Amino acid sequence: MIYEKCRDILLKESELIQNAVNIQEKTRQAVTEREWTAFDENISAMNGIKIKLNDLEGERERLFEVAKTLNHQKNFSDSLDSKGRFYAIVSFLPDNQKEELTSIYHSLKMEALKLKIANESLSVYVNGIKNTLREFIDIACTDRGGKMYTKNGKPFSHNVSSFVLNRSF
Repeated sequence: MIYEKCRDILLKESELIQNAVNIQEKTRQAVTEREWTAFDENISAMNGIKIKLNDLEGERERLFEVAKTLNHQKNFSDSLDSKGRFYAIVSFLPDNQKEELTSIYHSLKMEALKLKIANESLSVYVNGIKNTLREFIDIACTDRGGKMYTKNGKPFSHNVSSFVLNRSF
């Protein structure tokens, strides 16, 4: 029972991560092509995947608790993280099941790492563009002295999303 349930959860998580990889690529394309509607849709889809992954993670944590109870707390410690509890569960399984689960788990972790790196890369790209625009606005609008103020006189950072420039100088 533990093996089948753990396998199902890991496979569902792998499928969701693969969907996230595809959506992340669409998000990157939307940013480079300045398709902001598609960007918003992709972010929404990613948030949906995040919710589903959190639910599956909760199921996996409950499975760890069941396994801990079934195995009379042997090899389990309250100080173990999720990875440690996974390997504690797998240690009680026959070799063929152990190999299959660890293989799925490792591929899931590798895909998640690739997704994280791709997201960080996209974030660096977007932040670079944002900083370039901010610097351009500071240079182009020297009369503001690099600062903007609210109606109440409090300073706030530049909001480039609502800034309009004439296309010709």
